[in-house]
Amino acid sequence: MDEPIIALDLKQADLSEPTRAYFAKAKEKLGMIPNVLLAYAFDEKKLRAFTDMYNDLMLGESGLTKLEREMIAVVVSSVNHCYYCLTAHGAAVRQLSGDPALGEMMVMNYRAANLSPKQKAMLDFAVKLTEAPATIEEADRAALRGAGFSDRDIWDIASTVGFFNMSNRVAAATDMRPNPEYHGMAR
Repeated sequence: MDEPIIALDLKQADLSEPTRAYFAKAKEKLGMIPNVLLAYAFDEKKLRAFTDMYNDLMLGESGLTKLEREMIAVVVSSVNHCYYCLTAHGAAVRQLSGDPALGEMMVMNYRAANLSPKQKAMLDFAVKLTEAPATIEEADRAALRGAGFSDRDIWDIASTVGFFNMSNRVAAATDMRPNPEYHGMAR
């Protein structure tokens, strides 16, 4: 028997044609519909809000590369011990970097990875913002600027950190489970 996607008993809504097309595109590109999308499918308005924010942060224009944004997702999820996001975004790091070891290091301890000083500064900020947001001060933003990030980049880093902290909490509260396909990707 298949494991439930989440521990809550929420029935999928009757999906609109645009949502069905979005799911079909995900299945075509990824070979699956990510369980996070299926989890939100009980309410199309919530699903759209989630996917709009995700697509803007992770795929939209930014001074951060897609890999760097995925690295942030993994580091935040590592601090929060989010099984779903560590599995899904760890696979994305492996795929985007072409380095399976990097994906594993990012999940376990990004400080062990061979990162640029700029990437390490970004991830150190992400950890601090996750663990102790009230302690962020101008010196932290100055350190990012000193590493080469623009103020717009700092906004994007903070927004990505915030989004994954929210997503991790929803995943934890609902016992959201990753698609099994993620475990074997880019290995």
